[in-house]
Formats: sequence, C-alpha cells, structure tokens
Amino acid sequence: MSETVAPAPAPAPASAGPPSVIRVGLSRAAFETRMFFREKDAVIFTFSFPIVLLVIFGSIFKAELEGTGLNVSQLYVAGLIGSAAMTGFQNLGIGIAGDRDDGTLKRLAGTPMPPAAYFVGKALNTLLVSAVQVAILLAIGVAMFELELPSALSDWLTFTWVFVLGVLGSSLLGIAVSSLPRSAKSASAVIAMPFVVLQFISGVFIPISQLPEWVTRVASFFPLKWMCQGFRSVFLGDGGATLELAKSYELDRVALILGAWVVGGLVLCLTTFRWKGRRDG
Repeated sequence: MSETVAPAPAPAPASAGPPSVIRVGLSRAAFETRMFFREKDAVIFTFSFPIVLLVIFGSIFKAELEGTGLNVSQLYVAGLIGSAAMTGFQNLGIGIAGDRDDGTLKRLAGTPMPPAAYFVGKALNTLLVSAVQVAILLAIGVAMFELELPSALSDWLTFTWVFVLGVLGSSLLGIAVSSLPRSAKSASAVIAMPFVVLQFISGVFIPISQLPEWVTRVASFFPLKWMCQGFRSVFLGDGGATLELAKSYELDRVALILGAWVVGGLVLCLTTFRWKGRRDG
C-alpha cells in the first residue's frame, strides 16, 4: 500500500516592507484635498479673498505707468500671484498648529505612516490650491485688466520654477512656524499678521519702487519679494523692468534666494518641528 505524501507547505509570504513615502504621501494629499473642499467656508474665503483684492485694487488704481506701456492694475495681478503662491505659509502654519493642538499629529506619529508622508500630503495640497488661485487671478487679469499672457516658452519655464520654488519654500517655512503658536486659537494671530506685513513690504499692494529703502531692505530677506519680482518678469516683460529697484529682474538672484529659502526652510523644519503640543510636554 503506497504511502500518501503530504504536500509541501506553501512558502510564507514575504514580509511587507514599510509603506512608500511617495505612495502614502499621495494618498495623504488626496485626503487633505477632500477635507479642504468639504470646508465650504474655507474654500470660499481662500479663493474669493485674492479675487476681491485684485478687483478692488485693480479697479481703483488704473493709471498708466509712464514709459512702460503698462498700468498699475497689471502690477497688482503679478503681485497677487506671488501672494497666492505663498499662501502655504499661512495655511500650513495655521493648519498644522490645529492638528497639533487637537492631537491629530500625536495620533499620526503612532501609526505606521512615514512622518514625511504627512508633509508630502500637505505640500501637494498647498501646490494644488495655489495653482488654482493663480489660474483664477490670471483669468481675471486677462479679462479685466488687459494682462497679456507670455507667448515665449522661456517665460513659462521661468513662471514654473518661480512658482515651484516659491510654493515649496513657503510651505517649508509654514511648517516651521507652526511650532510657534501655543495653541490653535492663537495660530491665526501669530502667523497671519507676519504674512499681511510681508505683502505690504514686498510689492504686492504697493509698487516696490515706491517703498522706502529700509523697507525694501527688510523685504529682500524674505521670499515673497523675490517671488513677486519673478512673476513680474513673466507677465510685465521688458517694460516692467524699469520699475524694479535694480532696473532689472535679476532672475539669477531670484533663483538663488528662493533656492536658499527652500534649503533654509528644510533646516528649520528639521530643527524646530514638534509633534506634540507644549501642554503635552
């Protein structure tokens, strides 16, 4: 009588490695985007605020800029595009402070999710929101204020690297400053006020050539001034260069300083970020 041979045991499944930062980050970005668009009041304010500012300022200040072929309203379009690209500073700073205060960060830190994936998700969501804001502002600028979109590929390449470096640097800076507020309630006051001040001293609401020298010196230490300058180079062309302090857009300097803010923002994040609130010890 022949013996029955037992089947060989199936090989044990290979142990799953840690989840991919990019994959989890993309999933987190989709989650952040869904949560953002569910907050209808936040969506309306985020997208309507720069539109209202552009329509008001652009309609009031329409004077021609002598010798440039441009008008003041076109300056506002370029400046507010820079401001839209920096909204990550405010949105991330306040949002992460809220996540820290309500315990979300503490819970996420105890999950298998790679910590970097949380920031990837936040940054991608910020990139999307900023891109939509910029698209809306450009459409209004073209429709209402005679803004001419560039036809040269080199101008759009400049727009792309200024936008990406600006959003990335602003996002990293927002992550870093999120550790400053003691609670979610104080986050808006602590973070929103510096952002408003930066807008006024960086050429968003007031042409940079009309600001006192000491103000422009202060603004030159921060990314928003250089972001606005880079966007002016794209949308105002050679005529707008005469309005710059150096009579040139200094794009090499724009790239250098925005790149430095990306590196500096990353260093600040690594050295100052806290997963727990101050009350948690």
